[in-house]
Amino acid sequence: MSSHPRPAAPTGAHSAAVSELSKQYAAIPAGQPVRLKKATSNLFRFRGDQPGGLDVGRFNRVLSVDRDARTAQVQGMTTYEDLVDATLPHGLMPLVVPQLKTITLGGAVAGLGIESSSFRNGLPHESVNELDVLTGDGEVVTARPRDPLFRGFPNSYGTLGYALRLEIELEPVRPYVQLRHVPFRDAAECAETIAAVCAERAHRGTPVDFVDGTVFSRDESYLTLGSFTDVAPWRSDYTGNRVFYRSIQRSRTDFLSVRDYLWRWDTDWFWCSRAFGAQHPVARRLWPKRYLRSDVYRRIVALDRRFGVSARLSKAVQEPVIQDVEIPVAALPRFLDFFHREVGIAPIWLCPVRLRDPAGWPLYPMDPDELYVNVGFWSTVSLRPGERMGDRNRLIENEVAALGGHKSLYSDSYYEETEFWQHYNGAGYRALKQEFDQGNRLPDLYAKCVRGR
Repeated sequence: MSSHPRPAAPTGAHSAAVSELSKQYAAIPAGQPVRLKKATSNLFRFRGDQPGGLDVGRFNRVLSVDRDARTAQVQGMTTYEDLVDATLPHGLMPLVVPQLKTITLGGAVAGLGIESSSFRNGLPHESVNELDVLTGDGEVVTARPRDPLFRGFPNSYGTLGYALRLEIELEPVRPYVQLRHVPFRDAAECAETIAAVCAERAHRGTPVDFVDGTVFSRDESYLTLGSFTDVAPWRSDYTGNRVFYRSIQRSRTDFLSVRDYLWRWDTDWFWCSRAFGAQHPVARRLWPKRYLRSDVYRRIVALDRRFGVSARLSKAVQEPVIQDVEIPVAALPRFLDFFHREVGIAPIWLCPVRLRDPAGWPLYPMDPDELYVNVGFWSTVSLRPGERMGDRNRLIENEVAALGGHKSLYSDSYYEETEFWQHYNGAGYRALKQEFDQGNRLPDLYAKCVRGR
């Protein structure tokens, strides 16, 4: 098998869309930055308005679902909401469904995605069989698992090219998911239970298909263990007045339909909708249900960043601390202790992940033999005396590195350039950049993710 990508051979309407996009790309003058024209984004690296861009609006469809082969052909700008709606009628779902509806498949593969099935299915790009990429050189190629571009595409964030079509694996589902919310008052016990459940794929004799957790304070955390089931004595609904994360503290068992389980966090953007008053009982009743969605809240944040409303109203200077980091499970108690002491944001999301592919992924070099726990936190902190904007994020970056962890790049980063490339395989990245974007038409990964270009 060749180690170099082969020319892609799409057909029909998709082929026409590829041809049109290639023409758009060729028409952009040399030296002019290339970017995508997108209706939505889940990145938290905000930039000013930038006119133009490649119109990828025609790449938002599920092309086909093969029930027997358990695969789907999907365009790169397809949201997971649309992807799930296309696969569930066949009794199938993607192996990993990131928790927000408007995350796109191409975005989750070029960046990183994670969810409660990641302890058994890894990251979204690990269930991709092949992908068509519009490279920085303007060529459309098909990359497969042994190809350098396929291996290096995850964590490249559109700096090597854009995914136009992907073939992904699917897995069978059952109608409902039973949830068990297991409480802990000690971080070490919680970490030990995570390791045991992920190793055994069971807890107290019951099979476990999904694992994530919520930390409310230093001495109050929960693991939520989900198990597929054919029968549900009741079904909860968190798409209206009820808020999912609050239920974790109030009940020990719950049942959701598969679809509601997959989107349990989206209605309130985990818990971040509280910042907009959307969880206040009166506001909740008045807020149109169709706008209880993560993409709506994200647009509100973007407008706030643009016009600085909350910054003008705040009595203290606020530093956004919006990060997802992977910590080896044995080091989780130490990281949480540090986080409670130095940052103080709550709640915190926990999600265990083990790579599915033993070869690993060069631009995000996690150890395939290690069980990690993704720790997610999304809020602001008041600057302490003598602190500058970014200092608290930098403190977190240093602690993550000291514990052998990794940081996702979807939000603000503060690494010095030499340190950044030590974490994200600078030599491997430069080799890929030279092969697939010789004219440097796409931004450099450091320039995009740290310098905000």
